Amino acid sequence: MRILVVGAGAVGGYFGGRLQENGADVTFLVREGRKKQLEKTGLVIDSVHGNMALVPKTIVKGDDAQPFDVILLSTKAYHLDGAIDSIREYAGPHTAVLPLLNGISHLEQLQAEFGEDKIIGGLCFIETTLNQDGKVIQTSPKHDLVFGELSGVRSERALKIEAAFKGANIGYRLSDNIKKDLWNKYLFIAVMSGITTLMRSPIGPIREQASGRAAISALLAEIVSVMGHLGASFPKDIIELQKNQINSLDYTMKSSMQRDMEKGMQVEADHLHGYLLEAAYKEQIPVPVLEAVYANLKIYESTVK
Repeated sequence: MRILVVGAGAVGGYFGGRLQENGADVTFLVREGRKKQLEKTGLVIDSVHGNMALVPKTIVKGDDAQPFDVILLSTKAYHLDGAIDSIREYAGPHTAVLPLLNGISHLEQLQAEFGEDKIIGGLCFIETTLNQDGKVIQTSPKHDLVFGELSGVRSERALKIEAAFKGANIGYRLSDNIKKDLWNKYLFIAVMSGITTLMRSPIGPIREQASGRAAISALLAEIVSVMGHLGASFPKDIIELQKNQINSLDYTMKSSMQRDMEKGMQVEADHLHGYLLEAAYKEQIPVPVLEAVYANLKIYESTVK
């Protein structure tokens, strides 16, 4: 199985590197600058699960290459259009596209571009960053990747992808209900990123305040209501389950979106919260906390150059 990983950054570099370490046939589609850096330093990963240094195969957009069996897509949502344009020539009739983006709306865009049957659902749980030297720094106990057919079927291609992960130094799971997994993660990410960016605070100090806890509960309820109208199916006690998960987080825990804001980087405001807000307006669902979250993010975006 030939695997194309789009980018060799924090997420793609980590999972692609672990696959290559495990003997998989991996190629990284990168920009010219990153290609030169990798040729000089190799793909270096500094991880709590073990360090490694590899010599990766790389291509840049326009390089000649046969279609790949799997394209692993881990770009940020605001780079999705460019990523789609860069992979078109490497996606053949039998190529499976496996995105690891947060949220859900990207699935429709990818299906429209490549066909519904080409897209496999996927998500990951990992904390990584790329340092100034191009080294992938991975610090979280979790380094998990979940994937599965959107239909829930254990297809031949899904089993082949699972076989490629077998033995790799990551956590992986072939899901029989990837849509449920996607909605559950989207709910957690939307609430966690929304509340921490709105309050400009790690989760601990927000939980300490009665008004902070009330804001978390209100945002949870709003998003659960909107997602229900978008087709998500949650257990009746989902709000309590999510509260318990948030309460179990380390006091100093920040969302990745909050960390991006602190670095002056772009954020996925429209992809995550804007998508939900648009649906809320369409269904006439009152979402005052979600509106505040989105307004905060868009005001921040207006300051980013």
